[in-house]
Amino acid sequence: MFESLGMKVTPLSVHQTQSGPVGTSNRCVMFEEGYLELLSPTHDTPAAGRVRALMRRYDGVHLVCYGTPDAEGEQRRLQAHGFEPPPVDAFERAVDGGMARFKTARAAPEKMPEGRIQYVQQLTPEQVWRPADVNPLALEEVFVVGNDPIETAARWARFAALVPRPEGDGVRFETARGRIFISTRQTLAKLLGEAPPAPAIAGYSLRASHPEKLAARCTAAGISVRKSGARYAAKLPAALGGVLVFG
Repeated sequence: MFESLGMKVTPLSVHQTQSGPVGTSNRCVMFEEGYLELLSPTHDTPAAGRVRALMRRYDGVHLVCYGTPDAEGEQRRLQAHGFEPPPVDAFERAVDGGMARFKTARAAPEKMPEGRIQYVQQLTPEQVWRPADVNPLALEEVFVVGNDPIETAARWARFAALVPRPEGDGVRFETARGRIFISTRQTLAKLLGEAPPAPAIAGYSLRASHPEKLAARCTAAGISVRKSGARYAAKLPAALGGVLVFG
């Protein structure tokens, strides 16, 4: 589907650790800033089981990942702030002509119930952001659903070590390369057209130099598009993340 919208998607890649297959595979839509991971459970492993459990909750986005230069440092900080993180995981996946290696640090699932919220330390970024795979877009914003946006934002701010700011009927905070906006299901449904019940990740927004052209490609591909303020909201198939906002 992303390819029908004129976007390049990386080949299928299988996740491995030193102990063997993780049980998940992915394809990625790489942007100049950030990327989307299309993750699939493929085996009967604990990791694949966690992915399937997330997918059963609702259709759409289930993972938000912050970049970091120090996964171990983030794991220690999360431990100190009561997020009960498991040990840092080290992964690798084959890419064309090489191997992408990375580490992740995440909260215990019950501590960040909106989804799999984690940090990634890219050990081989040159194997991930390959010029031939990069689309001229940027991951700009992620929308999070909370019954109490203030409480939810305070917890997310502790996780990310960022300062929350009020914005309309919600709370936002700025990262080095994008924003998180947290609000109620009702508020986000007005923006996106729909939103899952809390706790959840409602969707994401891309920055495009020619959003009207992307909107036209969505329409041509049979994807419903509506104007949402200065941006567009496209209803993607569930497997591709639910609602895509761009502008």
